[in-house]
Parts: sequence; structure tokens; C-alpha cells
Amino acid sequence: MTDLKGLAADERRDLADYVEGLSALEWERPTLCTEWTVRDVVGHVPAYDELSWRAVLGLMVRSTFSLTRCNEELLERAGRLGRGELVARLRAHAVPRGFTTLFGSAIALTDAMIHHQDIRRALGHPRTVPEDRLVAVLNFLPYARALPAPANARNLRLVATDLGWAHGKGPEVTGPGEALMVALAGRPDALKELSGLGVSLLTERVSGAS
Repeated sequence: MTDLKGLAADERRDLADYVEGLSALEWERPTLCTEWTVRDVVGHVPAYDELSWRAVLGLMVRSTFSLTRCNEELLERAGRLGRGELVARLRAHAVPRGFTTLFGSAIALTDAMIHHQDIRRALGHPRTVPEDRLVAVLNFLPYARALPAPANARNLRLVATDLGWAHGKGPEVTGPGEALMVALAGRPDALKELSGLGVSLLTERVSGAS
């Protein structure tokens, strides 16, 4: 069985290493995650790991079970921290705990992977994503109901040309696994890297959700 918790910890550590080397100006740059800067994304990734299950429930109740409002409250708290504190916090919570361990820590891994690429793509800093992490996220995304991915993937045949990974039935969408992940997560930036008869439908879905 794949060690999703270990993969998530590795991804968070890689993200911490990367953002630690960014300039102060880059920390304030926008990312692919709408309205979030690099600082916001780094503040978000470990935010739920600091909370007990009771605290998560209280946050949900206060936010009337709106994930958007939950994230806004946690971002407000993270906004009081400096860059060094945010990186240290990310390292301290590299190993998922609490809410992010749901689905075997697939939530933690998927969130960290997508947001890592949100930053790198926005800043023009590509990387080769480790294959085991990428396949694990691609396997989870079509069922991740908190994300737009299930709706984006519906009735499409998705084929990663660099991984030997495929999912679903319908008009085909092919391309690099990383680009498929980013597009399924609702980021139009990756659509230009995909091809196939299903791209127009995927583009309509992603652009409509962006």
C-alpha cells in the first residue's frame, strides 16, 4: 500500500525548501490559486494540521460549513507570521495530522502538490514532480469532492503520456501528468499543454469554474 502520509511529508518539505529560497518580492506575488499570494499559500498548507478535531468542528460551525470561510479565517491567523515563521511552521507540520490525514493523508498530499505547482507555475519555476506522488494525486482527484476535479473529469478519458496512467471513459484528454493534475484542480494555466477530443469540454468546465 502506498504511504500517502510519507509522500505528503516529503512534498511539504520540498515546498518548504523551495519557498525558503524565494525573494521577499516573490513571496508577495500572485499564484494560480485565485486571489492568494505565495505567502497565503504557504500559510494555508499546514493550517488545518495545527487544529484538533474539536477545533476543526468549531471552525466549521463558525463558518457555517463553508470551506472558503474556514480558509479565510485560518489565513488571517497565518498572516500575522513572518516568512521565516511560515517556513518553520510548514516544516514543523510536514507529517500530516488531524483533518488532513483523511483518506489516508490523500488530502494533505493533494493539497500540498497542487499548491506547490500553483506557486511554481505562477513564478515560472518548473520542476519534475516525483512520479509516485503524482500518480497518487491523480488517482485521488476524480473522487476529491471538495475540489472541482470530479466534475472536471466526468465522462472523459484522461491519459498521462509520461506516466502510464489513465482514468475514465469518454473523449480523450492527453498530456503530461502534472498538467492533467493542475487542469483537473481547476487551473486554466495547464490546458494549453493538453490535447485530444476531450480538451474542449475540459476547457469549458475549467474556464467556467475559474
